Amino acid sequence: MRRNAVTSECTPILRFTPHTPHTPHTPHTPRTQWRAIARRVAAGASVVGAAVLAACNGASEAATAGADTTAARAMMLGPQDVAVAQMLELGSGVTLRGSLEPAQTVVVKSQVAGTVRGLRVDRGSTVRRGQTLAAIEAAGVQSQATGARAQVAAAQAAVALARQRLEGGRKLRDAGAMSEIDFRTVEANFEAAQAQLAAAQAQAATAGEAARRATVTSPLDGAVSARMVEEGEAVGASDDLLTVVDTRVLELAGQVGIEDAQRVRVGQPVVFTLDANPGQEYRGRVARVDPRADPGTRQVGVYVQLPNANQRVIAGQFARGRVLTGSSARGIAIPATAVRDTGSAAHVFVIENGKLVKRAVSLGARDESQGLVAVTSGLREGERVLASPAPGTAEGTPVTVAADTSARPQSTVPPAPTTDSARSTPEKGGK
Repeated sequence: MRRNAVTSECTPILRFTPHTPHTPHTPHTPRTQWRAIARRVAAGASVVGAAVLAACNGASEAATAGADTTAARAMMLGPQDVAVAQMLELGSGVTLRGSLEPAQTVVVKSQVAGTVRGLRVDRGSTVRRGQTLAAIEAAGVQSQATGARAQVAAAQAAVALARQRLEGGRKLRDAGAMSEIDFRTVEANFEAAQAQLAAAQAQAATAGEAARRATVTSPLDGAVSARMVEEGEAVGASDDLLTVVDTRVLELAGQVGIEDAQRVRVGQPVVFTLDANPGQEYRGRVARVDPRADPGTRQVGVYVQLPNANQRVIAGQFARGRVLTGSSARGIAIPATAVRDTGSAAHVFVIENGKLVKRAVSLGARDESQGLVAVTSGLREGERVLASPAPGTAEGTPVTVAADTSARPQSTVPPAPTTDSARSTPEKGGK
């Protein structure tokens, strides 16, 4: 057997020399015996040729398997895994995500201890400011208010009597029928009656306040979103009774980085999108911006409001609000998921010559509504990047894009010889 050094093909070379077995000295060997000997020699040659062919085919298959293993190490990418850097127009804005909650939410608490009576509302009930929602039957509160009112009436009668005596004493003094000392005494009694009236009125006001606390009223116009008590339930002071919300204005509270917060101003327009209505946009404005960043997260709170006069938007659902901080700009853009930001530097994985190349980039404006980010340096238009690098992605990893058939590595191992050609070689060698 001889191996071709260039093509790695195996070319079996077989030579056979007919051997005449030792026979007794016979003057003439029959023709049939010679033919049997020739058949045995041919059969042996076929067995040896088959063994050589199997060895050649095994070497070829091993080389092909090695090439396939090398190709398998390459990361296979589909069209959805690759993004092309394109010149696009990105709107300048800051995106907030969170739950849309009522701008006004009040938890109504019990101000006195007692028993809940006359509960008139339930979840979903519309209420007006000052409307009576329930009453608390508090022991001694009403009687104290009644007694205080009676004391006020008695003090008022005492003041009226003291005033009459004062006027009569003044006439007697002027007529010389009352001494100056007696007149001063009458005058002091009148002043004392006035003081007692003021004290009774103060006590009545205190008792009246306690009585009024036993009546639960709505603090604002809105609707009842939660009820924590039932009719006849005993409650203590400061226990939660009801929650009243005003859904005519909804608010989204979010946090943004310090760089983004510097571009946000009160009154800037905000575009809202809801997961429940993805194709519809709502308009609002920036209501407030925290004056300082959170010490732990270095994030700044931003509060945006959405008018909801018709109350068609249900509070509590997830929303995205995009603060329009400026005009749009045109530049090279890639998906934001393609960028890996370590805090001090950002980088992407560019596909070059069938391998991943880690490249540092500088970022510009973000368009959260489209999920894009502008690249100001480090990337050229038309270059391909890994759309969403998985954890552990390393530079230099070979990649193959499914749509790029030319990028697939080609095997250099020649095909194994066919059965017919393999059989023809030993026949030639046996001739």
